[in-house]
Amino acid sequence: QVQLVESGGGLVQAGGSLRLSCAASGRTFSSRTMAWFRQAPGKEREFVATISWSGGSTYYADSGKGRFTISRDNAKNLVYLQMNSLKPEDTAVYYCAAGRGSGLLPYRTYYDDWGQGTQVTVSS
Repeated sequence: QVQLVESGGGLVQAGGSLRLSCAASGRTFSSRTMAWFRQAPGKEREFVATISWSGGSTYYADSGKGRFTISRDNAKNLVYLQMNSLKPEDTAVYYCAAGRGSGLLPYRTYYDDWGQGTQVTVSS
């Protein structure tokens, strides 16, 4: 099991940037796929981005392609989500999640461990 704590959320104007961080504890972190999901009020939690255990492969939802970058530092047990050119529709609670294996999958059910989330609000 991995414990996850997100940080870096906040209020930003449209067009601005934020970098989210996810601090992980647990021995299996460096061998597991990691991902970011988000959930807006009244909506289902949706996939944002995922990264392989090595950091060598990534996969993004269409909503974030070209604007978001996921990365990780296994030496520091950290996962990041750099978000640029933010839009009001990016407003949501963002969650970090650890996958049960090494696949790059966009499905909630693939991820076993979740953080508590960090709020991102983008004003127009």
